Amino acid sequence: MELPASKAAEDDTGASGESKSSVSSLISRVEELILTIERTNLMEYTEMVRRPARMLWMNFIAGLARGLGMAIGFTLLGALVIYLMQKAVVLNLPVISNFIAEIIKMVQSHMVIQRM
Repeated sequence: MELPASKAAEDDTGASGESKSSVSSLISRVEELILTIERTNLMEYTEMVRRPARMLWMNFIAGLARGLGMAIGFTLLGALVIYLMQKAVVLNLPVISNFIAEIIKMVQSHMVIQRM
């Protein structure tokens, strides 16, 4: 059973219209995926996996930076604590002054033991 020529022409344009919308939908979806992949830096990750020496080097540098940051932060925090303790001693607050005096005695006795 054949369709009339006008009916066949309508089916072809209808099918091509649907396929055009499907293709444009697929193209837009592929573009979204490309943007997502670019945002996740997948290319950089695959480059790191292909070159493990570079990954080790980058992790080594990151570890050095973290260690240096912690050392500097701890030094500044320790200096701040010592500064505040000195100010507390000058104020001669009874509870804090006694506590600091005990710490000083422990440190001095430890130094004497180490000299022997």
